[in-house]
Amino acid sequence: MRISSTNDIEGGRVLYKIGKIRAASAWHAATGGVLSEDWRERALRELIRRAEDIDADAIIGVQYETDGVGPIEATGVRLNRVFATGVAVKLSCAA
Repeated sequence: MRISSTNDIEGGRVLYKIGKIRAASAWHAATGGVLSEDWRERALRELIRRAEDIDADAIIGVQYETDGVGPIEATGVRLNRVFATGVAVKLSCAA
């Protein structure tokens, strides 16, 4: 699976766009507002799985955002999750 944060894929040409896809990491304790690479990786892996489910060759325009909730009454912990979004595409010459 090829991944790009732009609308281009190196060494390939987008034949057609399948559609926008989105995936999220699990909820986790917020730590200093820093976007954890581990949680981004988990969201990206889920995004790739969704793209593979629809037979995409690549995902373009990949972006990340964080969603959070205030302290949960039961635990007193603030929670975050990371979303990964992109556009699933078919390439003219899948590698």
